[in-house]
Amino acid sequence: MSKDMLDKLSLRTGRRSFLKMAALGGAVAGTSLVASSGAVRDATEEEVKDPFPGSKLVKTVCTTCSVGCGIIAEVQNGVWVRQEVAQDHPFSQGSHCAKGIDSIDTVKSAKRVKHPLKKVDGKWQRISWDQAINEIGDKMLELRKESPDTAMFLGSAKISTEQSYYFRKFAAMWGTNNIDHQARI
Repeated sequence: MSKDMLDKLSLRTGRRSFLKMAALGGAVAGTSLVASSGAVRDATEEEVKDPFPGSKLVKTVCTTCSVGCGIIAEVQNGVWVRQEVAQDHPFSQGSHCAKGIDSIDTVKSAKRVKHPLKKVDGKWQRISWDQAINEIGDKMLELRKESPDTAMFLGSAKISTEQSYYFRKFAAMWGTNNIDHQARI
């Protein structure tokens, strides 16, 4: 490369960007070496035909929204391991939205919160369910004393007409008309 080209390139690429690109290039090269060194093997024909032996297929519905698209969940030893769209489902007819395609991540994600957490001195601390429910309930009652309108109740497309009726009654008992539907957010 000529000096003029290098000068132009250095004007467009900052040091940090260059280092990121160099690290990415190194990572790609490293994974290529591992993949070609015999550390990775081709799946056998049996593994391709049945990657989760002993699993069973369970017809269910996606719970992301109120449509209820069809999912065929593959379950092995009580664990949801894979999913497919239900081709014969009357609503979704073999398709999903982006959220439905990824609904298995609500169960399998490593980032999923499994226990109540409370921020204490800037750090998350695990607390018991009883402590979480009591602290939230006490805070809600304190806010209700100040003004019932400090609370906002959001309904869901996943609850029935009867549940919606009770949800609205609860908001009225709370003392507010601040009720809306999650689809409007």
